[in-house]
Amino acid sequence: MKKMKKIVSVLLAMVMVFAMTTTAFAAKDTTHTITITNETKNHTYEAYQVFVGNITGNPAKLTDLDWGSGVNGEELLKELKSNEAYRDCVSAKDVAGVLEGFDDNSKELDYFAKIVVKHLTEIKATSTETESPYSIQVTGDGYYFIKDKDNSVTAAGDSYTKFMLRVVKDVEVAAKDGTVISEKKVDDKNDSNTSEDEVEWQDSADYDIGDDVPFQLKATLPPNYSNYSTYKLTFHDKESKGLTFDEDSVKVYIDGQEISSGFRVVTSGLTDDCTFEVHFDNLKETAAKNNSVITVEYTSKLNALADLGMPGNSNTMHVTYSNNPNDEQGGEEGKTPDDTVIVFTYETIINKVDNDGNALTGAEFILEKKMANGTWEEIAVVKNDAGTIFTFTGLDDGLYRLTETTTPAGYNTIDPIYFEITAEHEVSSDNPALTRLSATQKKDDSGAALDTGVVATFAATCTSEDGTIESNIVNQSGATLPETGGMGTTLFYIIGSILVLGAVVVMITRKRMSTK
Repeated sequence: MKKMKKIVSVLLAMVMVFAMTTTAFAAKDTTHTITITNETKNHTYEAYQVFVGNITGNPAKLTDLDWGSGVNGEELLKELKSNEAYRDCVSAKDVAGVLEGFDDNSKELDYFAKIVVKHLTEIKATSTETESPYSIQVTGDGYYFIKDKDNSVTAAGDSYTKFMLRVVKDVEVAAKDGTVISEKKVDDKNDSNTSEDEVEWQDSADYDIGDDVPFQLKATLPPNYSNYSTYKLTFHDKESKGLTFDEDSVKVYIDGQEISSGFRVVTSGLTDDCTFEVHFDNLKETAAKNNSVITVEYTSKLNALADLGMPGNSNTMHVTYSNNPNDEQGGEEGKTPDDTVIVFTYETIINKVDNDGNALTGAEFILEKKMANGTWEEIAVVKNDAGTIFTFTGLDDGLYRLTETTTPAGYNTIDPIYFEITAEHEVSSDNPALTRLSATQKKDDSGAALDTGVVATFAATCTSEDGTIESNIVNQSGATLPETGGMGTTLFYIIGSILVLGAVVVMITRKRMSTK
């Protein structure tokens, strides 16, 4: 009997030694590198060991599984068992078996990751690099849960990386970009030669005061949009005092298809100094998908408060969006950079002077703009008290006709003056500038050269800073004399010739009479 007890003791000791050896083997201190590529800078990644075991085979598999040091396995298993797929699981090995075969983009792995994050304990290792590629050195074979450090993604336009689970030998994984790309554009139309159907979306434009200016906002969704359960997206738009937003003009499109629901336009109660916002409380309720383009188009009227010339009338936007695919409620948000477009407008000043350059009173003018359909549209005029300076404010580029409707007493009425305003402004810029403003006299609207009239002399390059185009218009006094070489001189020549011939006839007649 004593001999049997000794044998049992020896066997128990051998079992204990074998168990200890197995545990040591399962938790061997092998160092592995997890490399994460992400184009954005200043991420901090953490690695938690969810399963511990031994890596075998190719592709790598984890055997001898148990819960790792980075998770509270008991509590995790309790929560998992509420899901049908895990109902019969009683160990880490059972849970790993449910996950086997699913890739990083599967709904099953997403679900598991969002449960795991609630039960994390010890951080195994943290990345130290400040830009891609990021690397984490971990010790011990296992299945590792990788995530951005909480509250570490603070840069505008950045986003959290989707939770990742990786079996470690040395492994490299690419973090999917979760940022939104946004842009703002304005449509530039020239009333004199552009049809309504032509659209030139760019960063600057010029318009007449009173015109409705078309704007466009765009947001391109990230390639990992499908990883989000809830997705909030908001367009923020801020206009300068020279623009008046038309709420009724708003149209919204997803991938070119107009939608009428799933969003709301907000103009009151805003706390970020914006003129209006377009909210998608949950974009997941629309037809949007990975890389979809969300477009908002609207018009704003260029009003009487508009600034002339530089710096123009600005309109700035940005987009806020859900940036954490691991957040069920989509509460954490990223922000795209501000994008600004500029609308320019100009004025023409006509100084009425006499032939000596002195101010001349008693004149009246109308200014008209040639429209693309061939009609002429009258522009409002403002004159000074003396009636010698006439100002036409809030003009676009295009072809204009200046007509004198009242002529100062004692002066000749001028023929209509045709001139074209030309403006050059940066069409692709973060802060577009007006680079050149000029006006030149043109032929009339039929294309024929003017036979008579006053030449409107404009500066070769006008003032772009204040957006002013200025010219002196001269009235000639007295009767209009015939031009040299015209019918008037011809008559003089004819009459003179007749008189000379008459004198010769008289002289010859008198000479003959004297001889007789």
